[in-house]
Amino acid sequence: MTKTFLPEWHPQWGVLLAWPHPASDWADNLEAAEICYTQIVSAISQQEVVLLLCHDDDHQLHIINLLEKTDCKLANLYLRQLAYDDTWARDFGPISILDQQRIVLLDFIFNAWGGKFDASRDNAVNQHLVKQPPLNHCHLKSINLVLEGGSLETDGQGTLLTTETCLLNPNRNPHLSKTQIEQRLTESLGLERILWLKNGHLEGDDTDAHIDTLARFADPQTIVYLTCDDANDSHFVALSAMEQEIKALRQVNGKPYKLFAIPLPHAIYAEDGRRLPASYVNFLIVNGRVLLPIYADERTDTIAIEQIGKAFPQHQIIPIDCRALIQQSGSLHCATMQLPQEIAR
Repeated sequence: MTKTFLPEWHPQWGVLLAWPHPASDWADNLEAAEICYTQIVSAISQQEVVLLLCHDDDHQLHIINLLEKTDCKLANLYLRQLAYDDTWARDFGPISILDQQRIVLLDFIFNAWGGKFDASRDNAVNQHLVKQPPLNHCHLKSINLVLEGGSLETDGQGTLLTTETCLLNPNRNPHLSKTQIEQRLTESLGLERILWLKNGHLEGDDTDAHIDTLARFADPQTIVYLTCDDANDSHFVALSAMEQEIKALRQVNGKPYKLFAIPLPHAIYAEDGRRLPASYVNFLIVNGRVLLPIYADERTDTIAIEQIGKAFPQHQIIPIDCRALIQQSGSLHCATMQLPQEIAR
C-alpha cells in the first residue's frame, strides 16, 4: 500500500481553523462563538501550530486582540486572509495522505452537505491556501468527488469507518453507486476496507450523519461511540441499532474492537425550538491532548471526560464548552482540520 490515510493521532504540524465573522450565520451569536474559538485556539497553540483563516486586516487585528488576552502561544499562530463562507474547516479543509513518503493534500468538492447552503468560497479555500506560506510547498491534488472530512474516520491502517446515510446520500454523488464510491475512496485514500454504519443520526445535524458525531477511532483497536440511555429520547432507537452494528465490527485480525460508550447529553434546543446536535465524540486529537466538547450537563460531561480519558490514557483531556458552536449545528471537531508534521520544512 503506497498511500496512507493518516489518522488524527499521527503527529501534527498544526490545525486549520476559520474564525467566525459578522458576515456569516454567526452574526447573532458571534461573541459566544468567539469565546469558544479563543479557548480552542489557545489549547491547540500550546502543543502545535494554528493556521487561522480571517477575512481582512480589521478582522485579523480583532482576533489577535482577543487571543492576546488568553494563554494563547502567539508564536504558534499563522493568520491568513482568505474569503470563506462559513467556519467548518473539517469539511472543506484539505485531507492529508502519505503517498510514497510524501504528504499530499487532497481537495475534494465541498457542496455544503448536499447544497444546503452557499459554499463557493469554502470550496475554493484549499486552492488559495497552497499559493501562500506556510503551505505553498505542499502538493494539492483535486479529486472529482463530493466529500467532507467529517464523514471519514480512519485507523491509519487502511480501514475507513463511515455512514451510508451521508456518503450514499443522493445530494452528494447521485451518479455513483455504492461500489463506485467505494472504488473512488479506496483509490484516493489508499484504503484496504470500508466499514459502513447504516444507523445513527443526530437531530439538528445538517451533515446527514457525519461519522465524527457518532463514532471515532481512538487507536487502531479502539472505537469511542455515542449512545442514548433514555428510551423516551428520539435518538434511542437509531443509536441503539448503531451500537449493535459497532459491537459486531471486527478488526482486520478478526478480533472485536475495544469499545467506549459515551451517553448523549441532555437535549439542548435553539430559540426557535429545534434540537441542537450535541455530541461528545466530536472531539479533536492534537499532540498530547484531546480537546473535548462539553455542554453544561454535569452527569454526561463527567462521564464523557472519564471515558475519553480511558480511551486516551496518554493524552491530557481539555474540556471546552461548545454550546455556542452547536447553535450553528456543529461542534469542536467540525471546526478544525489537522495537518501532519511532515508539512514542516
